[in-house]
Amino acid sequence: MPNHLSHETSPYLLQHADNPVDWHPWNAETLKLARDLGKPILLSIGYSACHWCHVMAHESFEDEAVAAVMNEHFVNIKVDREERPDLDQIYQNAHYLLAQRSGGWPLTMFLEPDGTPFYSGTYFPKQARYGLPGFPDLLNRIAKVYREKRGELSAQGKQLIAQLATWQPEKGATDIALDAAPIALAVQQHNQDFDPVNGGFGGAPKFLHPAELDLLLRQAHAKHDDRTRHTALFTLQQMALGGLYDQLGGGFCRYSVDAHWDIPHFEKMLYDNGLMLGLYCDAWLSSHDPFFAHVAEQTAGWVMREMQSPNGHARSPHPNPDITTSHSTNPASGQVAGYLPQAGEGANESLLEIGIGRGYYASMDADSEHEEGKFYVWQRDEIRDLLSADEYALVKPYYGLDSTPNFEDRSWNLRVTQPLAVIAQQLNTSAEQASARLASAQAKMFAARERRIRPGRDEKILGSWNGLMTGGMAKAARTFNRTDWLRSAQQAMDFVRGTLWQNGKLLATHKDGKTHLNAYLDDHAFLLNAALELLQTEYRATDMAFAIHLADALLARFEDTENGGFFFTSHDHEALIQRNKSGQDDAIPSGNGIAARGLLRLAELTGDMRYIEAAERCLKLFFPLMQRAAGQFSSLCTALGEAMQPPSMLVLCGAKNETAAWRAAVAAKYAPELMIIEMTGNETDLPAPLHKPRAATTTAWLCRGTQCLPPISSLDALLAEL
Repeated sequence: MPNHLSHETSPYLLQHADNPVDWHPWNAETLKLARDLGKPILLSIGYSACHWCHVMAHESFEDEAVAAVMNEHFVNIKVDREERPDLDQIYQNAHYLLAQRSGGWPLTMFLEPDGTPFYSGTYFPKQARYGLPGFPDLLNRIAKVYREKRGELSAQGKQLIAQLATWQPEKGATDIALDAAPIALAVQQHNQDFDPVNGGFGGAPKFLHPAELDLLLRQAHAKHDDRTRHTALFTLQQMALGGLYDQLGGGFCRYSVDAHWDIPHFEKMLYDNGLMLGLYCDAWLSSHDPFFAHVAEQTAGWVMREMQSPNGHARSPHPNPDITTSHSTNPASGQVAGYLPQAGEGANESLLEIGIGRGYYASMDADSEHEEGKFYVWQRDEIRDLLSADEYALVKPYYGLDSTPNFEDRSWNLRVTQPLAVIAQQLNTSAEQASARLASAQAKMFAARERRIRPGRDEKILGSWNGLMTGGMAKAARTFNRTDWLRSAQQAMDFVRGTLWQNGKLLATHKDGKTHLNAYLDDHAFLLNAALELLQTEYRATDMAFAIHLADALLARFEDTENGGFFFTSHDHEALIQRNKSGQDDAIPSGNGIAARGLLRLAELTGDMRYIEAAERCLKLFFPLMQRAAGQFSSLCTALGEAMQPPSMLVLCGAKNETAAWRAAVAAKYAPELMIIEMTGNETDLPAPLHKPRAATTTAWLCRGTQCLPPISSLDALLAEL
């Protein structure tokens, strides 16, 4: 019989609906049941793409004997960390205090009926191994301790709750004067942590660190700092050459288990790829290295092909007219060589009819056919049989097939091991021929891989992650003049606004026709940032109105008006054992950092000083922490930089074809400090800073902070001023 998860919408919870474990969702009724029965709670937090979550489920949660022990002694609650990041944050923090080490997923927590934790772990095997106790034995021991020493556990729980409270930032006794010192300190710390051989920061396992790389690119540009620029660009290059990146289909996995970016855990998360897409656009603008343009194009192609809901969606066979390759435009094509930007005539209008999607899905599993990475890895003979002799002679050294297997001693996860130019020289062939052979081989391999059994896809649509991907797609559309990417981003934002925004309030998640759960700080902050990216790509009044709604909700429902900063949960949210207000970046940038920067930028567009004041209160709250450990607060450091030096705003007014040409000329270089808004004369309900007088010719209005220049009517004069 199905348990109590059968009516949930989360794919992760539904994966466990037929377990013999009597799973319950987290809700008031389940918590009351635990109190009424006097039983401890076994809380299991995971997500659908998590490999070790699947392992523990198969070993223990699908086992009748283990389930019997769980059902006898505990009220069992299963939580999708993507739907309830509030619970995940709280109990990851509690695990750190209890275990004195970082957590992860699956997170296994044992709670008193009121939600106070008293024991924790992550993955537990069914039989003792890896230095871990067997899960059934652990369950019996914990049940015994709970029966016999409940008073001691309650006392320990009170201490833990008190300790969690000390983690929240406190406003200082006097008003704080902001300065740029934490920014320089953060850059210094990241450069010190940089791995000069492999790129990235520290050793294995290696994560993507998007907030840190964004800060480094911005500061390298602002300070003309070649060392910092190298740290960022070399890291981005090495990640995309490695097995962390899907060399055939595009998109990044969550992290690398080794220091060389060779082998990932193979889940692909929407949030990672939205952030990385924007970063590779910035890397392209900063360097004009065609490799970065290729990674952006391939990643955006993967998103539209595999991660966007299907209403009206179709695959696009067309390349960007402004970025062409010397070979096929199959999703598998366009590797390191042969990728040359060329002057074009703008996006093909036929693209308006394709590539239209709705919301973006959450993730792709690591596993297929119950094996991690099976969809992605290859046997050498399998590749040899697919390709011509000339193609295989090139692919063999390019992907390291001439060395030992790199995945579990029997297969290869593809990564680039030699530059194509070097291989072409060794094979005595031209660069063009080598590029064409590589493209042909990749197309054959991609087509063969498409016939495999695919990993599962988590098709819930999350507001926060859609904000990250919409922002990345909007920036990519602007950078590479891709109308199809822009329509994809706009359709995703329209879906969020039409589905998750209900009765003046944002909800967190949608799937199978059901929209529910209070939205969090991250939902509001990331969607605000996405709306700002869309406005800079193509102005729509609906996006401006939504940005203002989101910003006003941040101030009304999340801000701590007494101390500054934004709580992760709204003022009317369910009461939990802790209410977080964090400024530190994790795999996702801090909601406080993104909120502060979004409010500062929205203030430039609207002239509303409330947004600047709230952003400054946020920065002042976290400033003492930033002074001590700046490297952990990169997104807040980025916001601090814009508070110290407000972004410039350029408003272009005129005929669409002329303003587009002016924008392209201005935006050809990396300039993160500049916001460009293009007006064609049809806009209504404009805020005062954007409401400019119309002239007979194209006119530019440039403001830097509080200083605005006279209108500029010549592109050459504008470029000279910039």
